[in-house]
Amino acid sequence: MEDIQEFSEVKFQGIKINYLYICKRKLWLFSKNITFENASEKVLLGKILHKYSYPKENTKEVLIDNLIMIDILSDGSIREVKYSSKMKEADIMQVMYYLYYLKQKGIQKQGIINYPKEKRKEVLKLTPEYEEKVEQALKEIEEVTAKSTPPSATKQKICKSCAYFEFCWG
Repeated sequence: MEDIQEFSEVKFQGIKINYLYICKRKLWLFSKNITFENASEKVLLGKILHKYSYPKENTKEVLIDNLIMIDILSDGSIREVKYSSKMKEADIMQVMYYLYYLKQKGIQKQGIINYPKEKRKEVLKLTPEYEEKVEQALKEIEEVTAKSTPPSATKQKICKSCAYFEFCWG
């Protein structure tokens, strides 16, 4: 990490990496504790999916350093459970951040994203290219969240199902 501050100074919740790839305005609002997730039907459906998927797994919702929440932890892998693969790049980068974070602590794992509704999964490995992308994402999160005003709203396909829809467009 050449140009980035020490890793210990740029730790973020994994959801911020996810939001960076979905919508920078959502990232900024979330980082300022402006949240609408509790009233979102999609978020509720995701929580229900998390709760009832993979009931035989013992190590679910593992909180590391009071910062990142890994859905399922097993010997060789970490797993994220996602409602849909519509935001695949954001999902992948969130898992890559978790793998990167764990690597900084001396822990090597592979990542898996489960899409139970679609009955599919993505198996991921942290490569040097992904490490670089994670480092770039960390810099970008710092830049976006340091601004005094939110980025402008930009209309996207996902806006209508976003918890922030009324805030941005209502």
